[in-house]
Amino acid sequence: MFDSEILALVGPALVAGLMIALTHAPLGIEVVRRGIIFIDLAIAQIAGLGMIVAAIIFEEPSAVLVQFVALTLAVLAGLFFHKMESVARDNLEAIIGVSFVLAASMVLLVLANSTHGGEDLTHLLGGQVLFVTWQHVLSHSLIYVFILTLWFSFPKVRTGIAFYLIFALALTSSVQLVGVYLVFSSLILPALAAYNTARPHLVAWACGVLSVLTGMLVSIAIDYPSGPVMVVSFVLMTVLFVSGRKLLFSSNVT
Repeated sequence: MFDSEILALVGPALVAGLMIALTHAPLGIEVVRRGIIFIDLAIAQIAGLGMIVAAIIFEEPSAVLVQFVALTLAVLAGLFFHKMESVARDNLEAIIGVSFVLAASMVLLVLANSTHGGEDLTHLLGGQVLFVTWQHVLSHSLIYVFILTLWFSFPKVRTGIAFYLIFALALTSSVQLVGVYLVFSSLILPALAAYNTARPHLVAWACGVLSVLTGMLVSIAIDYPSGPVMVVSFVLMTVLFVSGRKLLFSSNVT
């Protein structure tokens, strides 16, 4: 079942998934702490819109050009949300939700007359995890290392405008690798599993890594798309983590 050809195909995808899980865990914890749960979904969708626009406007755009257009839109979205945080804090979550719906609708409009519109939309939302190459892993790993270094070495980047800029950078890379749905799942679900724990980062990292490993193995075993299977894996693993904590707490109480 797991011959050398399958392992060669899965290797880059698995490493990419693990990189994303490790990077998203601390970002997701901050998102949950702030109570802006859907900001990752909105920025990922906006970055995805940038990818689609770049592919349509420019004939066979380079990866650098796609990254630039997607990152530009994601950064602009981050700057907008930062401004809204100061002028409309009570309505921030609603503004974020509307931004997601607007970006999603614009993607549909842009792809309306495309012969491959349905396929492009599926790839944007569900990702193309198994199409990730070692070159993708190497180029994006530099971004993730940079983000984690800033995050843990300079805690001030977790506040103010720096948070939104780092968030935009991370999600622009991640959505290109795994799609919008898996980006959202890998950010929020491990953070929920780690909520109110003594060591939230360790719990979130464990939940994320186990979710990726389990999802990848199951998707290969049943020959189903890896992205959606990993989303389901994140959900189930989070339920197991939360349920396990509750059982452990109740047993300690009794």
